[in-house]
This record gives sequence, C-alpha cells and structure tokens, in this order.
Amino acid sequence: MKIHLTSVFVDDQAKALRFYTEILGFVKKHDVPVGEKDRWLTVVSPEEPGGTELLLEPAGHPAVRTYRDTLVEDGIPLAQFTVDDVRAEYERLRGLGVRFTQKPLEAGPVTTAVLDDTCGNLIQIATQPQ
Repeated sequence: MKIHLTSVFVDDQAKALRFYTEILGFVKKHDVPVGEKDRWLTVVSPEEPGGTELLLEPAGHPAVRTYRDTLVEDGIPLAQFTVDDVRAEYERLRGLGVRFTQKPLEAGPVTTAVLDDTCGNLIQIATQPQ
C-alpha cells in the first residue's frame, strides 16, 4: 500500500495553482473540468512526476471553512512538505513574498517552518533526519 493522492482545500483553484507552481515549485499534472466551475486539479514534485499527487480541492463543502479556520487559528499546518534545507527555502520563499507563521525551528534532528499558502491553509516545510 502507498499514498497516491492527498489533498488541500483551497478557496480559489486558479490562485492555488499559481501559488503551488510558481512559488512552491510544483508542476501541474492533471487539470480536468468537473461540473461548471470546479476542476480535478493536481500538482506533483518535479523531482517525482510519477509520485504522490496533491489535489487542489475546492473548499465548497460547509464543514471545510470551520475545519480550516480552526486549524489556522490554532497554528496547525494542514500538510507537510519535505525540503533539503528549511532555512534556504525559508529565505527563498520570503524573497517571493510568502508569509510565514513560524520561522525555522530546530526540533531535534528536524528543522521546520510554517507558511501561509494564501488559499486558506498553513503548510509546514521540514527537513527529514538523515
């Protein structure tokens, strides 16, 4: 068993696609219309184009706003992405205007930082222990 797809709820799929590709560096994999305004829209890491897909899922369900707002209010990231160097990625993303809610923080063998994806979510970036 392995993870093939995971998702983040986003307020605006076009805005999310721009952020996740142009800022974070993912690449679009699928973009299929679903209904009148929504899309089956996924991105992947350019390093693993056949790897796990991230679905930029419309946040239309009534429970989503409460769920996401509560996570954000409590400072809890919805997802975590691995990077080679959290401090370098933090500086790169800050230079692109990304807002962080947590600066790089060492926690034993792992360094983390938390950013606002501009689409309603907090996302944690982390290095993995060697």
